[in-house]
Amino acid sequence: MGQVPPPPPTLPPAGMFPNIFPLQTGQAFGGLPMMPIQAMTQQATRHARRVYVGGLSAVANEQSVATFFSQVMAAVGGNTAGPGDAVVNVYINHEKKFAFVEMRSVEEASNAMSLDGIIFEGAPVKVRRPSDYNPSLAASLGPSQPSPHLNLAAVGLTPGASGGLEGPDRIFVGGLPYYFTEAQVRELLESFGALKGFDLVKDRETGNSKGYAFCVYQEVAVTDIACAALNGIKMGDKTLTVRRANQGAMQPKPEQESVLLHAQQQIAFQMNMFQPGPAATTVVCLTKVVAEDELKDDEEYEDIMEDMRQEGGKFGNLTSVVIPRPSPSGEPVPGLGKVFLKYVDTEGSSRARSGMNGRKFGGNEVVAVFYPEDKFDQGEYGA
Repeated sequence: MGQVPPPPPTLPPAGMFPNIFPLQTGQAFGGLPMMPIQAMTQQATRHARRVYVGGLSAVANEQSVATFFSQVMAAVGGNTAGPGDAVVNVYINHEKKFAFVEMRSVEEASNAMSLDGIIFEGAPVKVRRPSDYNPSLAASLGPSQPSPHLNLAAVGLTPGASGGLEGPDRIFVGGLPYYFTEAQVRELLESFGALKGFDLVKDRETGNSKGYAFCVYQEVAVTDIACAALNGIKMGDKTLTVRRANQGAMQPKPEQESVLLHAQQQIAFQMNMFQPGPAATTVVCLTKVVAEDELKDDEEYEDIMEDMRQEGGKFGNLTSVVIPRPSPSGEPVPGLGKVFLKYVDTEGSSRARSGMNGRKFGGNEVVAVFYPEDKFDQGEYGA
């Protein structure tokens, strides 16, 4: 005999379970409104669609951040979710100067990670994953690394250009005149100490400077001194912005104040060598040659004068040597710590500048620059 088919399932009488079958779109389930599937998906992927942006300026706002990052994402080819802006939401913590920038997709958020260090409103910003980012969950949602095909050069970024220039002591140097050569920028920065790393950012197509650089000093203690001394200096029609790349400006510690003062005086003087096309003069000024204490004793001072006459005389005919001495009353003395050599002609002074710049005296690396003749003749040694 054949099998008898089972009877069809019996549905409960209407009204017995009013919240189960059928449900109309938007109808309550268990007394709670239904969350659209799209909204649930957005919530589940939010940790992987947001990026942390740190180091914002005080005037940054939600609209400016959203507009900037949407434009940058489009410029580098990082938009993968179709036409429109990549940024859908921005939250800013104005007190701590950071923002959470929410992208449309997980892939676009990963592409945004390549924008770390981009210049926004005159300063570099950090782009990181937020603290609630879950790598294991994100791996199933989309790419976790930026696309290798992004055109970062379009926004002034070069993958790997900074090399070892990472960490809290990385310095951003902005507002550099475009005519500054790499050697000139490096020489300016090395006035404070040896560099561990240096990168003058250049346009990939033309090779010209983009007007900003990054550096790290070998001695960490130099970082804040260099920032304080260089920040705000006028160079032609430009003003330098020098600060830690990953933090706001920091003040030097009290014990660094005297070093800072000397550095500022030195930089103010050294600016003479960074003007476009500086003309040679018959006067050469040397820094980092003598220490203040060495100039107090009369005999020691005469020995130093004689050494400078002999050393300077190797490059041409000297007409005078001036080494300012400390005041007995302790009053500030313009040009203290510098040596001025005046030659008969610019041929001798040019040889002296080239021959003595960068040489070691007493463990210090000498900086030699041309000095205005009219100021020297008038006894003005502090310019």
